[in-house]
Amino acid sequence: MVGSLDLVPRELVSNILVRLPVKILLRCKCVCKSWFEIITDPLFVTNHYDIYNNIEETNEEEQQQLLVIRRPFFSGLKTYISLLSWDPKEPKGSVCSEVLNPPYEYDSDHKYWTEIMGPVNGVYFLEGNPNVMMNPSLRQFKALPESQFTPPRGTYSFTDYAGFGYDPKTNDFKVVVIKDLWLKESDERNPGYWTAELFSLNSNSWRKLEDDDAVLPLPFEIWGSSRVYTYVNNCCHWFSYASGNGRTVDRSTPPQDLVLAFNNVTERFRKIKLPRIRYSSEEEFATLVPFESTIGVIVYPVKGAEKVLDVWVMKDYLNEESWVKIYSVGPVMVTYKLVGFYGNSRFLCKDHNERLVMYDSESRVKETRDLEVYGKYDSLRAARYTQSLVSLHRGNEFARQFVSCGLVSDPLLNQTECELDSFC
Repeated sequence: MVGSLDLVPRELVSNILVRLPVKILLRCKCVCKSWFEIITDPLFVTNHYDIYNNIEETNEEEQQQLLVIRRPFFSGLKTYISLLSWDPKEPKGSVCSEVLNPPYEYDSDHKYWTEIMGPVNGVYFLEGNPNVMMNPSLRQFKALPESQFTPPRGTYSFTDYAGFGYDPKTNDFKVVVIKDLWLKESDERNPGYWTAELFSLNSNSWRKLEDDDAVLPLPFEIWGSSRVYTYVNNCCHWFSYASGNGRTVDRSTPPQDLVLAFNNVTERFRKIKLPRIRYSSEEEFATLVPFESTIGVIVYPVKGAEKVLDVWVMKDYLNEESWVKIYSVGPVMVTYKLVGFYGNSRFLCKDHNERLVMYDSESRVKETRDLEVYGKYDSLRAARYTQSLVSLHRGNEFARQFVSCGLVSDPLLNQTECELDSFC
């Protein structure tokens, strides 16, 4: 039987296998040597990611999947990493959830995550304690080494913002972290000024991004309320602002919104200017989001149970004159804050009860869908789930730092708040 399989043209076998989920492909590797060689070929790995996930995204009849992090309890920091799935054709109440079960040393109230970034080729970054890269499809889970960051003399760092990306030239996954600076002598913030460091998976180490290398375009500030992962064209993005002429941060003048970008290939920062897309940062949220080959901003009111969402897009990436408002959505019921966005039309929000809901502006049914999971203390974050054969392994010397994890049924799915409290 195996001998006859070897007679099938390699190209035909590859075209069939590339449409199968990762779980099946891992089994197919054991069928015969030729299949193993096909599935482990780097070109096949790349083609599978693009083709398989494109089929899943464009077919509205296919099962929808999200990767979600949340802290469901009032007490403790324990974070659940959940894989949600549902059939868009089925009625509400048909959501399934599996929880990624990390190794015991990471499964406690002292280990937690606050942000999820990805997917980048099917790989995700979890920011928290510890920082983690993972490929859920392969059940790979890697805790990053601790940074040895030392702030400039006379300063210390209190807040940081991370970005996660990939350098196709070196086949390297990278994490860039921007850190604020506080003056030790006066214990005051040095407004507008930051420093940065970079983690490379290939070297498994951190290094400081010196000013003459990365050239942080100071001064600027980052809006902490915009937390949707925005990675486009090998660049990480943060929704930011400066005041006045953009060369100072002056608290007495209205802030001017802008976007800070970091290129993972050149390892350089730049600012991207925005037109005036909102009247007041106190009355309107503005959230930076990714589109297929560019970036956008979604603007919506802070108050109210019903919200109209205005969607702005930079039509020509890096052309600051190409910002346009392409459409408005709503009013959408029970939305409070945007926590995710994908597919150019799927808005992931938390409602006033801290439950995750989704609104698809292109669906035939114009209503929100309850995804039946809670997240306390603004802990809900969501990202599209994609399947991938991309491995995080970078040589035997780092093999001991990898651990495997499994998926188990979610015991908290669709629980009420009172029922959740009983788990504590």
